[in-house]
Amino acid sequence: MLIRTLQADDVERLLAFETENRAWFEQHVEARNPAFYSEAGAAAHIADYLDSYAAGVMHPCVLTSDDGARIIGRANLRRIDRVAGSGEVGYRIAHSEARKGLASSSLAHLQQLARTQYGLRLLNAWISDQNAGSKRVMDKCGFTRDALAPPQVVQMHGVAHISHLYQCRL
Repeated sequence: MLIRTLQADDVERLLAFETENRAWFEQHVEARNPAFYSEAGAAAHIADYLDSYAAGVMHPCVLTSDDGARIIGRANLRRIDRVAGSGEVGYRIAHSEARKGLASSSLAHLQQLARTQYGLRLLNAWISDQNAGSKRVMDKCGFTRDALAPPQVVQMHGVAHISHLYQCRL
């Protein structure tokens, strides 16, 4: 597995990854707009992320197979605020690659980027009560739940999902 920055020529690989794992992801996170699931939609998504990367407010990464031919995961450092010294992390791993340590590896990569490239001191992540796997990854990587932060409520498939803020001091 390799981790690298998202590139403009990742359109086909990203679209294949997101399409193949759509049902899996939508069990855990809000569904993407259906327009995303086209070459034009994926290209626009990548362009938006690369614009944010160029502006220094996001660092989008992909996890690939060893030969680089397939995307098997994504990891993003976003909402980078160098003045406040904080950012937010998120990731998604292919269903076929779950439980292989890729989420922990991607989160460790984002922590390293946050420290060394952006000089951040605090990372935030929002984790759903229903996502026990992500809670374990957060614990393993040194994140703790902020008991004082109000939860976020997101509707998915007509069901309210509660997410809590997890934080890691770098």
